[in-house]
Amino acid sequence: MPHHTDDLLTVPPDCKVVILGTGGTIAGRSVGADDPVAYVAGQVAVRDLVAGVPALAQWPLALEQVAQVDSKDMGLPVWQRLVRAVELHMAQPSIAGIVITHGTDTLEETAYLLQRVLQPAKPVVLTCAMRPATALVPDGPQNLLDAVVVAADAQARGVLAVCAGQIHRAEHVAKVHSYRLDAFSSGDAGPAGCVEAGQVRWFQPLALPEAPDTRLLAAFLAAPALPKVPLLTSHADADGDLVRALLTLAPEGLLVAGTGNGTLHDNLVAALLEAQHAGVRVVRASRCAQGRAMPDDRNPFPVAAPLNAPKARLALALDLLAERSGR
Repeated sequence: MPHHTDDLLTVPPDCKVVILGTGGTIAGRSVGADDPVAYVAGQVAVRDLVAGVPALAQWPLALEQVAQVDSKDMGLPVWQRLVRAVELHMAQPSIAGIVITHGTDTLEETAYLLQRVLQPAKPVVLTCAMRPATALVPDGPQNLLDAVVVAADAQARGVLAVCAGQIHRAEHVAKVHSYRLDAFSSGDAGPAGCVEAGQVRWFQPLALPEAPDTRLLAAFLAAPALPKVPLLTSHADADGDLVRALLTLAPEGLLVAGTGNGTLHDNLVAALLEAQHAGVRVVRASRCAQGRAMPDDRNPFPVAAPLNAPKARLALALDLLAERSGR
C-alpha cells in the first residue's frame, strides 16, 4: 500500500519522490478564506499539504519539514539546511526526484543557488502558490501535484520550477507579477515544458548537468555568512551617495541593476569607480524584466552572466565565496 513518511532515516524502499517543505504562501493561513492578502506564510505543515491533495495518496512519498518561513525572509541558514537535505536524498539510488515547496518571493534565487552549488543530475523541482492554503480556491494543490509528476519524469533533470502548469529552468525563471496565478516567466527563453492532464510535455531539451564544484559546495555549507554584496539600481537623478555610504560597511562586491542593457548614470559610475579602486568587485545587470545587460568595452564594469539582478547578486556572492575558499 502506498504510504508517506516524515522519518527520512527510514525512507521506504518504494519511495520515488521526496518532498521538502520550506513554508511560503503555499503553506499560508489567511484570516478569511475570501481575503487573498491578509495571510501568514509558512503555517501549514508539508504533511498536511500533501494530505490535501487526494491524487498524491497513490504516491509513495517521503516528507521533511526543512523550514517554515516566508520566503521574503529566506537566508543562508535555511539555504544550508536545504542544500544538505537535497544532497542527502539525491545520493539515494531509489529516489527519482525531489520536490521543494517554497514561497514565490525568492523562489528564483533558491532555484539558482541549488543549481549552482549542486548541479543535480536528478530533478529538483521547486513549487509554490500565489494563494494561501486556506483560500477559497487555492492554487497550491495543483502546483504540488504537477511538481511531483515532473520530479518523477524520466526526462527531467536539474533544478526546475513548476507553477501554473508551466515548467521553468532555474537559470531562466523569474517572478514577474505580484498576484497573478501564473506569476512566473522564463523570459526570452520560454518555459521548458508544461504539465497537461497529469502528463509532462517538454518544449525544450534540458541541458546535461555540469560537474559539481565540490570546493564551492563545501565552502557554502561551512560559511557563517555569504560575502556582502548589496544590490543597487541606476535611475534618473541618481547620485553616488549610497555607494559611498555602503563602502563604510566594507562590502566585497556590488551588483548594479542598470537601465536598459545595463547602462549606468554618470554620477553613479563615478562612485562605483571609487568602490572598484578600493577593491570592491562591481558587476552590472539590467533592471528590465526581460533581456539582459550587454557587454560594452567602453564600460569599466563587467556584466553578469545572462541572469536577472537578484540572481546576479547571488552569483557574485558565490563567486567571491569560491575565490575566498581557494586562497
